[in-house]
Amino acid sequence: MTKRYYPLLCAQLFTIAVVPGISAAETNSTTLMEEVVVTASRTEESRATVSSNISIISEDDIRQSASDNVADLLAEQSIATIKKYPGTLTSIALRGFSTDTHGNDLQGHVLVLLDGRRAGTGNLAKILTKNVARIEVIRGPGAVQYGSAGMGGVVNVITKRATDNSIFTEAYGGSFDTAEGSIGGSFLKDGVDFTGSYTYGTTGDYDTGNDEHYRNSGINYETGMSTNLGYSFSELNRIGLIFTRFEVDEAGTPGFLNRNDLDDYSNKENYSADLNFEGQCPLTESRIFARYFFGQDENSWMDPTVSNPSGWNDGQLSKNKTDQQGAQFQLSRALGLATLTAGFDWLDYEVENSWTPNTTEYSNSAIFLLSRLSFLEDRLSANIGLRYDWYDVAVTNPAGHNADDSHFTPQFGVAWMVSDTLKLRAQYGEAFMMPSADQMSADYSSFGSRVVGNPGLSPEKSATWEGGVDYGQNGFTGSLTYFHTDFKDKIVSDPLLDGSRSWKNLGDATISGIEAEFAYDIGLPLGLAWEVRPYLNMTILTRYDDEQSGEDLQNISATNYSAGVVVNDGDGIFCRLNTAYSGSQNIKDYESDFPYRNGTLDSHIVTDLTASYRFYEDSRLGSFTLRGELQNIFDQDYAYVKGYPMPGRGFYAGLRWDF
Repeated sequence: MTKRYYPLLCAQLFTIAVVPGISAAETNSTTLMEEVVVTASRTEESRATVSSNISIISEDDIRQSASDNVADLLAEQSIATIKKYPGTLTSIALRGFSTDTHGNDLQGHVLVLLDGRRAGTGNLAKILTKNVARIEVIRGPGAVQYGSAGMGGVVNVITKRATDNSIFTEAYGGSFDTAEGSIGGSFLKDGVDFTGSYTYGTTGDYDTGNDEHYRNSGINYETGMSTNLGYSFSELNRIGLIFTRFEVDEAGTPGFLNRNDLDDYSNKENYSADLNFEGQCPLTESRIFARYFFGQDENSWMDPTVSNPSGWNDGQLSKNKTDQQGAQFQLSRALGLATLTAGFDWLDYEVENSWTPNTTEYSNSAIFLLSRLSFLEDRLSANIGLRYDWYDVAVTNPAGHNADDSHFTPQFGVAWMVSDTLKLRAQYGEAFMMPSADQMSADYSSFGSRVVGNPGLSPEKSATWEGGVDYGQNGFTGSLTYFHTDFKDKIVSDPLLDGSRSWKNLGDATISGIEAEFAYDIGLPLGLAWEVRPYLNMTILTRYDDEQSGEDLQNISATNYSAGVVVNDGDGIFCRLNTAYSGSQNIKDYESDFPYRNGTLDSHIVTDLTASYRFYEDSRLGSFTLRGELQNIFDQDYAYVKGYPMPGRGFYAGLRWDF
């Protein structure tokens, strides 16, 4: 028991919170409010005009983190709750809503974007961070901007764009036979810009914080590649090509630790490419953006019967593949007090499964209008958004039938810069998740019973009210938000009188809470040359009720926070101590024998230490930096999913060369 309370004591030493992404050079109020963001309005705008609660993880934060993928990074910052298994499978949750992890991101409740378009996956362990410039997170509805799935929030992962000519390489390794190597760089000349990175890594089976060896929890290898190539044929016109690829080979899927399966594994792949154009129309001085993108997300699972603890599986290969393509077009123009962005989105998905239904198809088109009205010399902004979606779905194997529907989404908010250091904001937004193809259009037999779709299904919907305040001055930055969400029309299974099965809308929920982020660079008022920045990020849910049962919703942590301190001399020495706490959850205990009973996932606290030292720098030879990480310092025995404990204490070190 004593071991559990050391990190809690450590966390309480740091009771000031951070807005992620604000570094020592950025903590003055002017920089905070003039920072440019893109996710909330699909075009560049000052953060001062944004009415939603937006968090930013900067390139410095990414480089200094102990996490190498987006899922772990969001959990480390306590921006999101994660559900993580061995085998490179991680979903995230914002405000009680979570992503879909198997390709069809139209079916999630949190939306993941790559450079402003759908990533095609909700498994954020597939998105590595080596070539990421920043991550913007809208907490709360993002459907008016991006459509289905943006209920709990939107995560926009923004790729680096070249600003210089450089290369880097680094090697990294440590506990549990972990080894990783990366290479990358940027190029900028005569209008051509390029950034790219490639990472290869492997890891072995790990030991838990309870000193148990978790067999079959490693991976054979993992690779990630990201490139951003562009050509600017004038100052305001650029054509670009972005490509990303991720692959995991033989990732161990060991099952519950108490029923350890030694030979199951999974393979995972994801790739995407988009061709985009951004420029300005000379006649109207309007900004134009257009893109076409495509990609594929694939998962396969092999479950041989040889070592199955229960012996129930037939050893067949299970597969899931989603092919995605889409297009976006938008036009932005300032007209007096108003800035308008209008456009359309188009998406087409085909999902193939080795289970029934084998093939389903989705088509989604939408038009949108986003407007910002500015008053009082741009200190008061009113944001209004309208979107109309049409979607068609079909089960094509086994043959079903087509179904279609449409949905209208509004959003409005205000942001008021009371002074150069204080912003007040309020917002109302709606969001939805479209039904799946089999829920609307299925007609097949499964395990001896008929499954029929319900073409009259409504989308799942949410309505959110929120208000908040942002403040920044003299090294202090802070943000405080209260939100209240009503969720309705949950889609549930519906057994019919003739013995067949369908779906219906039944189920409402209420989720409300407080989000807080604060930081204080105590080096500024003390006149220190070093940044010394304690911080705290926190989310507390005050209510998360299922309206039908009256019980708390499952798989939700009511309290999450990260606390720590950053020390940085600005000249090559960096240290970051971070403690992340995730509260207990009510769960369905699948580790128990069938029929599964309700249970509890225990709260946990994990503390990490990262440090780096640039020990050599030369204009001809480049710079060399040593980096060390001590993860799970207090060797906590913890899990994000009951029965799947995470690694115990681990030490890692690496060397990076930049030129």
